[in-house]
Amino acid sequence: MKEVVIFGINDFAELAHYYLTNDSKYDVVAFSVNKKYKEGIETFKGLPVIDFESIEYAFSPDKFLFFAPMAPSKMNSLREDVYNSIKSKGYDLISYVSSKATVFNTQFGENCFVLENNTIQPFVKVGDNVVMWSGNHIGHHSEIKNHVMFTSHVVLSGHCTVEDYCFLGVNATIRDNVILSKGTLVAMASSITKNTEEWGVYVGVPGKKLENKSSKDLKI
Repeated sequence: MKEVVIFGINDFAELAHYYLTNDSKYDVVAFSVNKKYKEGIETFKGLPVIDFESIEYAFSPDKFLFFAPMAPSKMNSLREDVYNSIKSKGYDLISYVSSKATVFNTQFGENCFVLENNTIQPFVKVGDNVVMWSGNHIGHHSEIKNHVMFTSHVVLSGHCTVEDYCFLGVNATIRDNVILSKGTLVAMASSITKNTEEWGVYVGVPGKKLENKSSKDLKI
């Protein structure tokens, strides 16, 4: 089995440990966090917790892989920072796709976290550092780019494009052939029928852009 270090010791990390342990070809061997957040914590889930600043000395990037399944704070930009920091140390990052997801010939990038009951139709492309929580529908011939978060029960229709840093709330619905521009936030139970503007916040049915509001300013 390939051995993996998980970044973080929060809920996302605990869930990642569970999924990888029970539903993957990977063996989790350690956790890692930045030293200032470690605060004397030596173990988590019975495994060592190592300072990220020195992780390569304990677990060489030549022999170990990494996984960083983090929350979408600051429109996924914090997860992007961690992803880039891990890459800068020379690690390859795995992606986890649940065996209970329905997937055809999807191309996934690195550090994707795809949970159960996602239906991903043929001819879909998924970039790096994408999280899909449980129960989403991803329509055929769509492209999801980098650093994106799908919560649960999102419907993305066919031939859509989701640009970097987007966030889609629970029960959001996106019409076919729509482009969600960079940093679009679609609120819970909202629908999008037209292309969006960068860093816009969209609420309602049909979704309307909130004026004088940028998703960059939200603490998601």
